[in-house]
Amino acid sequence: MTGKLTHAEPGTASPPARPRTGVPVRMLAGVLARRGVQAVSVALLVSVLCFVITLRLPGDAAYRIAAGRYGSDLVDSESAAAVRTELGLDRPAWVQLGDWLGSLVQLDLGRSLVTSRPVAQEVAFYLVGTLQLATAALVVAVVLGTGLGVAAARRPGGLVDRLVAVWVASVRAVPPFLLGLLLVVVVSAQLGLLPAVGHGTAASLVLPVTTLGAGLSGLVAGVTRDTVVEVHRSEWVRFARTKGLSERWVVLRHVVRNAAVVLVPYLGVQAVVLVEGVVVVESLFSWQGLGHALVHATFWRDVPVLQATALVLALLVVTVNTVVDLAGVWLDPRPRGAGVAS
Repeated sequence: MTGKLTHAEPGTASPPARPRTGVPVRMLAGVLARRGVQAVSVALLVSVLCFVITLRLPGDAAYRIAAGRYGSDLVDSESAAAVRTELGLDRPAWVQLGDWLGSLVQLDLGRSLVTSRPVAQEVAFYLVGTLQLATAALVVAVVLGTGLGVAAARRPGGLVDRLVAVWVASVRAVPPFLLGLLLVVVVSAQLGLLPAVGHGTAASLVLPVTTLGAGLSGLVAGVTRDTVVEVHRSEWVRFARTKGLSERWVVLRHVVRNAAVVLVPYLGVQAVVLVEGVVVVESLFSWQGLGHALVHATFWRDVPVLQATALVLALLVVTVNTVVDLAGVWLDPRPRGAGVAS
């Protein structure tokens, strides 16, 4: 060989290349198979529970449905009896449940008992509203929370760290429902800057997104700060610095990726909590999402809409958990399979 070996200056050298083991297909297939079984089990359990709970609610379901169709002032015993006969509400409960499960297997969600529109269309409309609200709130929480957490972790015990600790304690101490009411009273009623209720406009999205995102950002900031501090103090990060890697490479290749292994599952849990929290916030701001639909379907005894809405919420949780599992497998920097053996 006639070439000459050269040594780069410490702090400017690129990290040494290392073999990429990739993510084994069997690991991904295992995650998808487990979550698929969970989705089917959740769909069956939620459908049966919603049906049983609806049957146990007080009052006559036929009167409720007739009131939703014709108005409370126009309902009498004859109209309620007509609704009962039309919808087959006098059939045995197990027959009604069997009809719903049979239709569900064929991906047919039926029609609303109140509006007579296809349930799939109604649920799709409300699902878009919920996804808009949850996605916007999650983006606000992640951007604000990770930014504050990383800033606080740069100097533990410093001024920024103490200010971030105050922010985390403040937003965690206020429940989302109370924060939403404060925003409505101050921002909407007193200052008149934004609408208190509404749907479909950017202005009507600000207050509910702030209500959900602010509280979640405090949790994300706290976990991000602790995780980044712990990773910075780890042996592999100190070893990376002794190899002469620049601080930029240390952060990008060792701190960020290892911190993400902890943060992504945590964000997945918070996304699930967020999906549950939108039920309250949507009702508070009259935002037309799945939570809004769930409340109205329960009030009017619209069983197909109630079952479909609860089913979509449950499957949304399973989907979030699946994405988190796949992201965790992909982000985990530890070698796998043949890489471990070699």
